[in-house]
Amino acid sequence: MASLHSRRALAALCSLPLAATAQTLQPDTSDTQVRALPDIVVTASRSPEPLADAIGDVTVIGAEQLQAARGDSIVDILARQPGVQFTSSGGPQTATGVFLRGANAQHTLVLIDGMPINGATSGGAQFPALDPAMAERIEILRGPASSLYGSDAVGGVINIITKKGAQDRPLSAWANVGYGTYETAKSGLGLSGAAQGWDYSLSASAGSSQGFDATRRLKATNQTNFEHYPDKDGYRNHALSGTLGYQWAPGHRIGLTAYNGAMNGDYDAGPDIPNAYAFYRQQAYGLSSADRITDWWDSELRVAFAKDSYDDRAYQSRFNAIRRQYSWTNTFKPHTDHQIALLLEHTEERVQGSTLYDQDARNTNAVGLIYKGRVDRLRTQASVRNDNYTGYGNQTTYSLGLDLDITDTLQVGVLGGTAFHAPTFNDLYYPYELYTFMGFPVGSYSGNPDLKPERSRSIEAHIQYQTADTLLRATLYQNRIDDLIIYQVTEPAPFFTAGTMRNLNKATIRGLTLTAEQRLGDTTLRASADFLDPRNDDPQPGQGTDLPRRARQVLRLGAEHRIQAFKLGAEYQYTGNRYDDDANKVRLGGYSLVNLTAAYDFSKSLGVQVRWNNVLDKDYVLVDGYNTPGSNVFVNVSWRM
Repeated sequence: MASLHSRRALAALCSLPLAATAQTLQPDTSDTQVRALPDIVVTASRSPEPLADAIGDVTVIGAEQLQAARGDSIVDILARQPGVQFTSSGGPQTATGVFLRGANAQHTLVLIDGMPINGATSGGAQFPALDPAMAERIEILRGPASSLYGSDAVGGVINIITKKGAQDRPLSAWANVGYGTYETAKSGLGLSGAAQGWDYSLSASAGSSQGFDATRRLKATNQTNFEHYPDKDGYRNHALSGTLGYQWAPGHRIGLTAYNGAMNGDYDAGPDIPNAYAFYRQQAYGLSSADRITDWWDSELRVAFAKDSYDDRAYQSRFNAIRRQYSWTNTFKPHTDHQIALLLEHTEERVQGSTLYDQDARNTNAVGLIYKGRVDRLRTQASVRNDNYTGYGNQTTYSLGLDLDITDTLQVGVLGGTAFHAPTFNDLYYPYELYTFMGFPVGSYSGNPDLKPERSRSIEAHIQYQTADTLLRATLYQNRIDDLIIYQVTEPAPFFTAGTMRNLNKATIRGLTLTAEQRLGDTTLRASADFLDPRNDDPQPGQGTDLPRRARQVLRLGAEHRIQAFKLGAEYQYTGNRYDDDANKVRLGGYSLVNLTAAYDFSKSLGVQVRWNNVLDKDYVLVDGYNTPGSNVFVNVSWRM
């Protein structure tokens, strides 16, 4: 790890060209930033709509925010948003989970351009293989969304929208190159455009880092961490995304989207395996046909293919999951203020790898209905969906949201809904295995084909005040989850030899999120506070009453100030205590982080961004036994044609 003195020197060195040019260059800053996209979202209702009209708790991470965090991983960027927490096992190249509103990591549905990518074996997304450099924006929908998307959307949805071309726009190009602490180097380039009915985009990125030691020598209980190996755990990654579309007649367009990202990451597996590493890969491809049948009837046919892969070279284990999805959405607009969408969907899941399951395939047929309407100042969204799993049964979910604009600036709203999480192939069919760890026999868990889906019932209410310069919002929510799937030891021993998955727990997650934003001329102030009560309502023997790895309090503060072409920023985040284990015996201390940012636009095309994370070099833990980054600086130079 580089010394604090060297990091400060690097930051000062990177600031020299900025200081030197700030006095001499005063470019027109009206268009020097990345072009802001209109506030249009698609995740909240599965159709484009203004963010101001979206029902529910929705956040958009735009192009400018992504540009300012070019050296960060996608979970680092997500974790700066209200209602989001995450875990990491020693760096961006290791196993990672994202919690939305305190729900389990498998309860966060992740999409790429609307295509689900949660793994059929792990239940989560391959976050190490998701490069934010490929994203045009990221939409976060908090709360139950299974009535829109099916399984996994218990805590909410994260939709990564990749870079795309636009209609009637000439060829444009962009490039980024950056370097920072831990010998981290990242670069990316792309182009997009549209002409004569065609639109296209192509983006590529690559990165590498020497990293830091993924594990700690001792755990929180001062016991030896047997996975520790004193070395640097780095990574190499690359990603490619693209789109191609053709409007062959007014109101008729066919389009292709593609994403392929990979990460080769080091991790620690103890002194007996000094060079442990694993490959992560995420692929997502979609082909669609959008057609305006009449002035009030739109139709979209879509075929999507997603594949996630995990190849662990230390333990010679491989998991591949394939998802093929066919959907047909018909949207009817009988009136300007009313819209009804009918969704038909067929999904095929297949798994393969070094582990042989009793069952390696399942299909799902789904039908859904979505209504959006407005009557004077009252806006409504209602949805219902049924998912039928082959040989497994039906799951019906619903949601109803109401937003009332009391005045042009004051709004109140309520939303209630149900959601579910279908057991993964690991939960259902993983075969029992007996292996040796440090000379001791250790048994794996075994799947349970009799598992039921995890089911939730949620309700939330909010009040919001918004003007051109001010935003104040308070959201109160409750999520009750039944039939939580947990591991249960069936033959206890000094090193357990048998266990299986059971539907044993119930949980209630209550929370309050407060957000505020104020613009004062060239200065913008932001603040958010999350207060969470994640309770295990039915603890089994050996379990505590708190759901693990979720802090009860998270406070975020931020400020940005622009001086002509120069922009300065500061961020503060406090995260409270958490328990690392189900038994609530291993307590992880709270921590505070301070980050600084700076950016300068040399011209409309050329700029530089500097980000200094963890300025005070705080030593904190997200998962017991694993390290997190110390103070680190990243400098990025961006160019846009």
